[in-house]
Amino acid sequence: MDKKTFDIIILNGRPAAGKSEVIDYLKNVPVKERIERFHIGEFREIDDFPILWEQFEDDDLLEEMGLPRLISEREFEYNGKTYPGHVFRDKWYWNFLIKKINFIYKKFMRDNPDFYKNEGTVFIEFSRGSEHGGFKTAYEYLSDEILRDAATLYISVTWEESLRKNRRRYNPDKPDSILEHGLEDLKLEKLYKESDWAEFAADPQYLPVRNFKVPYGVFDNMPEKTDKPEVLGAHLDEVLAALWDIYRSKQ
Repeated sequence: MDKKTFDIIILNGRPAAGKSEVIDYLKNVPVKERIERFHIGEFREIDDFPILWEQFEDDDLLEEMGLPRLISEREFEYNGKTYPGHVFRDKWYWNFLIKKINFIYKKFMRDNPDFYKNEGTVFIEFSRGSEHGGFKTAYEYLSDEILRDAATLYISVTWEESLRKNRRRYNPDKPDSILEHGLEDLKLEKLYKESDWAEFAADPQYLPVRNFKVPYGVFDNMPEKTDKPEVLGAHLDEVLAALWDIYRSKQ
């Protein structure tokens, strides 16, 4: 029987672009319909946000214990001024996060060797700005095992829309929440205003990474579609149908 589902979907976009909303929508679509419409079965998510936020929390706890912080600081510099807000000391940690994704994926596949045979899909989610390496650099750190079986779904919004939606969703009482976390305006600007996505996705169908070509599709979230389930579903159907054709031809 021909395979009906994507093995891996790498979900990219600016912060607050709508990635989490797409995942939340798919969770509420019955599995049979999800396979037929979107080529996505039961799925497992690997998101780098909980990993990075836990590092901030760990450093805060170390500081409370009178020990030195290891990876992050509570303040950041931008345009010659200092502002409150957690940041990593060094840019290498962004690439470490991708290595961590590889590690989690490898363990998951070890423990679930028949996951793809049973029409499962793994979602790998992250955002990257040019300031800390961009998407091109991040993809260079993905494992061969991931790149071989992946397709990418990019949620496209402008910088201004990312800022607007980041402000809207931000709940200061839940900075660790997938759906309610946000960044301070200036930190968002520092880390994510500049993006290399357009350059990285210069080919209309494939992202070039080492000796791999990763098929990709773009979900245009301008004007916003992820706040309207019916509109979201219709556009996602269209984008993933086209991506599925490219993905199958590659496989």
